[in-house]
Amino acid sequence: MSEEFLCIRCSRHMKTCCQTADIYTTLGDLRRIEEYNGQTGFTEFRGPSNPAYADQDDDPIWRDNVFRADGTRRVVKKQANGDCTFLGSAGCVLPLETRPLICRIYPFDYTADGIADELAEGCPTELLRPGQGLIEALDMKLDDARRWHAQLYEELPRERL
Repeated sequence: MSEEFLCIRCSRHMKTCCQTADIYTTLGDLRRIEEYNGQTGFTEFRGPSNPAYADQDDDPIWRDNVFRADGTRRVVKKQANGDCTFLGSAGCVLPLETRPLICRIYPFDYTADGIADELAEGCPTELLRPGQGLIEALDMKLDDARRWHAQLYEELPRERL
């Protein structure tokens, strides 16, 4: 099996999360990205394509702070082909510590209570080598995910200020 990074193999296999997901950005994400690249206007307010997504009964902090009264939330604009604005030919063009927090945490699943035991769905785990775990293949650290999760839930209430 190829030794390529899993995200590269994924992009050959199917559309990636950078092409299919709406990327919510906190005000902190917005500031960090603007400071990094000097770019503005890379987000828009849009409702979820799946209305059930807005029904976050398991996470009232998310529901009460992410969505505006009209059901929209701030997401990264997409390119004409549907890719994330920040998706380049070699992956995300933003440094890891500048990317939106939800991008950094993925594929860990979470609520306000913390990182879930089960990973989010979406990564093509059938591309993993025998015995290899998804988090190992992505070279992710649970401690980093916990730190970014804490930062996300610290930033969410600022949406209402």
